[in-house]
Parts: sequence; C-alpha cells; structure tokens
Amino acid sequence: MDKKLIVSLSPHMHSGNTVKGAMYGVLIALIPALITSLVFFGLGALIVILTSIASCVLFEFLIQKFLLKQKTTICDGSAILTGLLLAFNLPSNLPIWIILIGSLVAIGIGKMSFGGLGNNIFNPALVGRVFLLISFPVQMTSWPEPGQLSSYLDATTAATPLALLSADKSVPYSLLDMFIGATNGSLGEISAIALLLGFGYMLIRKIITWHIPVAIFVFAALMSLICGMDPIQQLFSGGLMLGAIFMATDYVSSPMNKRGMLIYGAFIGALTIIIRKFGAYPEGMSFAILIMNAFTPLINTYVKPKRFGEVVKNG
Repeated sequence: MDKKLIVSLSPHMHSGNTVKGAMYGVLIALIPALITSLVFFGLGALIVILTSIASCVLFEFLIQKFLLKQKTTICDGSAILTGLLLAFNLPSNLPIWIILIGSLVAIGIGKMSFGGLGNNIFNPALVGRVFLLISFPVQMTSWPEPGQLSSYLDATTAATPLALLSADKSVPYSLLDMFIGATNGSLGEISAIALLLGFGYMLIRKIITWHIPVAIFVFAALMSLICGMDPIQQLFSGGLMLGAIFMATDYVSSPMNKRGMLIYGAFIGALTIIIRKFGAYPEGMSFAILIMNAFTPLINTYVKPKRFGEVVKNG
C-alpha cells in the first residue's frame, strides 16, 4: 500500500494558458489597431487611450484596495485591456472628464460589482461605452475627421460612414478607405485590415476560436441582404469588426462550447443589422453584444452536453 490514490477536483490537466498570458495576448493583437488610430488621429487618440487605460487601472486598484479589501490584480492585464477597448469605442476628441466617468462605470459597475474578473456578466468596456453613449450622446457622436494629428478638442468633425448609410446618404469614403482606416469613427473601429491582422494573430496563438466572429460576419451579411443593405459596407463600417473579434469573444461573457458560440454569434450579427436598420442609433454592435451577454447563461444551459453515464428518461 505504498502507492496512494490522490483524488482532486478538476481540471486534472493544465493547458499552460494563464489569465495574464491571454490578456497580454489580446493586447498584442490590438497593436495594429492602436497604431492605425495614432496614425489617423494623432494627439487626440493618444490622450484618449492613455487616459482610459490609466483610469481603468487606477479605479480597479482603488476599489480592490479600499472597498473590497482584497489583493489587487492590476498586473494581470485585464484592467489595461478594458481601458484600451473602452478607448477604442470612443471618439478622439472626447473630454477627459467623460473618459474618467466611462472608466469608473466600466470597472466599478461592469466588472467589480459582479466580483471582478471571471464573474462579470457583461463586457465591462461595452458597459462603459453604452453608459456614455446614453448619458452624453452629443459628445459620443462627434467624430473628428482623420488627419488632424495635432488637434484634440478643436478637431473638425463629420458624420461617420455608418451614420451616412443609416440616413440613406452617399458615403464619401471608398471601401479601400474603410479597409485601411482613412475614415472617421471610434478609435479602434476604423481599420478593417488592422482588426483582421489581430484576428489572425489570436487564431494562430489559439487565444480565441473562429466561431463567434465568423458567425457574426455571416449573419450580419445575410441580414444586410434581407434588409436591402450592402453587406460589405455594413461589415467594414462602424464597430462590427472590433466588436466581433475583440469584444464578443470575451471569455467570461460568451458561451462555453462551440455550438453555443455559433448561436451567440449568429444572434449578435443579426441583431446588429436590425438595430442599425430600425433603431434610433446608427450603430447596433454594442447593444447586440450586451443583449446576448445576458442570454449567455441560457445558451450554455441549452447546449450543455449530457453528463457521462447520465440516464435519459423517455417521455
């Protein structure tokens, strides 16, 4: 009886992946979009990004240290990622005080009020973005034109391609402009090629799988055709690619298995176009993701595999 049988809780095998590794992997994937935002928006982009990241890290530290009285986790990269994603959903001329409010809502309400990383029901960055969009609609829909590298609050603004499409007006930007990022819009949504490069990197590193983004792209394109809209323009405009690749794929707020991911992604894609077509706002990606975040537990229940050895009763 020298050999002992050790019984422990699952998981019994470790993949080698860590929270810190995953978070910094996503941050690396966002570098092309970060560079693109700085190239086209310059000083304004830099101020918004640094303010958002610094304030998200600070608020998480203060809440954990003084309110929750627990060990701080600001070094795991999650607060930095939330700050960067929040910044990528903001215009480059947004005042600093509004960014601070968005960061507080994203971290305090979207993340820490649910218990911190791993417990949040909704994507924290989108919680902050939608709160700001509803609270400050004028500032959040004032979009500086690209190329004003030294401008911040005094930048010249114009309607985004998505807003023009929603109003059935001609878009002054070509598909190539939208592909490389030479348009106005939120910092991280303007360049499709930068986002697709990040998508490829995360697939190669196996940080995410293809299921959610591809399901969103396919069903957004199909719904665009049904609604009489140009599917290519809809895919390349607004925050659809940013949301599909970097926000809908959030580990915590998305379904656990591949079948659930496909269902989740399909509904996000369809809802995004429906909101764009019939909603009050020209953009629907943020709302669609948050709606489906709320349905994730139901989707997980529906697609949950049967336990090994489970007896299925007929009738």
